[in-house]
Amino acid sequence: MAPSSIPAAQGSQPQLGAADPTRRRKKYGSMREIMKVAKRVVVLDNEDDEEYDGSGDYYSRVACEQCGSGERDDELLLCDRCDRGYHMLCVRPIVARIPIGPWFCPSCSDDHNRPLKSFTQKKIVDFFRIQKSGEFTEKCASPQDAKKRRRRSSTLVFHKKRRKLLPYIPSEDPARKLAQMGSLAFALTAQGMEFSNELTYMPDMAPRSANQAVFENGGMQVLSKEDTDTLEHCKAMHRSGQYPPLVVTFDSCEGYTVEADGPIKDMTLIAEYTGDVDYIKNREQDDCDGLMTLLLATDPSKSLLVCPDKRGNIARFISGINNHTLEGRKKQNVKCVRYSVNGECRVLLVAKRDIAKGERLYYDYNGYEHEYPTHNFV
Repeated sequence: MAPSSIPAAQGSQPQLGAADPTRRRKKYGSMREIMKVAKRVVVLDNEDDEEYDGSGDYYSRVACEQCGSGERDDELLLCDRCDRGYHMLCVRPIVARIPIGPWFCPSCSDDHNRPLKSFTQKKIVDFFRIQKSGEFTEKCASPQDAKKRRRRSSTLVFHKKRRKLLPYIPSEDPARKLAQMGSLAFALTAQGMEFSNELTYMPDMAPRSANQAVFENGGMQVLSKEDTDTLEHCKAMHRSGQYPPLVVTFDSCEGYTVEADGPIKDMTLIAEYTGDVDYIKNREQDDCDGLMTLLLATDPSKSLLVCPDKRGNIARFISGINNHTLEGRKKQNVKCVRYSVNGECRVLLVAKRDIAKGERLYYDYNGYEHEYPTHNFV
């Protein structure tokens, strides 16, 4: 509807803004006094407005900007800035759950228009709470290196080798390290998140006592002592500012994604999936697109998930594959595995093959649950 006012009759008061020397301006003390003397505006229906269909329902003609259809209106999202409509599964990146708060379409989103914020080394140290700063050049000896030094000559025995987790190898160039960590800090800041490399247990969510691997329905794979040492070694490298060679970038179709900034070997531990731990029953209507299953308990009311909406690490930005197509499955280079680590459930992201520099990281969101609509992924 287009507003229109009734024209003033001839001989009425001068137009607004015209000078009247015989009249002194009066100062009004409050909005109530102003409203008492304010002229009223009459709003008339404009039957010729092409956006108005005469039924009083403005939104009945909204169609998806991507596919052109107005059907499946229960999946149609309206941008809070431009009022254009998009189906949840048509927009890129897709929206898996109906947003609870304001939602902006890709054209109106500021994420890809923001200039990359620069982070100095001091800000990086503060943001990631690094214990040893220096020039990010300190190295930690891996458990594998220590065992090599202790290895003694023995009789050669052939047996099937178990595939062991490998610690990541940080970049040696301090400038590249700073750029990698700066990209993660920028992405976390843009999402309104804090950095956390551990699972967090908030007072109003699931307690740590709820995260017990023995509750898992059917049992859970136990991380070996050697692989647990590798996990702790990677945690120690994180604390000293030695991060995996990864960089976070923004893609107009997929949103924030993660690329390898150096070669990564098969079976390398990429990251642990971190964030707040909560019961699945409390998050059934949650619109966060990064929820990760942590525990599938025999009692469904005790099942847990990781919620990286307020706290998390680089795992939050690694993309999911379209596991319904052959091309999509070919892109998968990371696997997501839930382990029992010292009796607690943990989620690890591990390279499933050699990853080249510049390659984008992808893993299967679903695992074996097949509940996430990955057939709409790019």
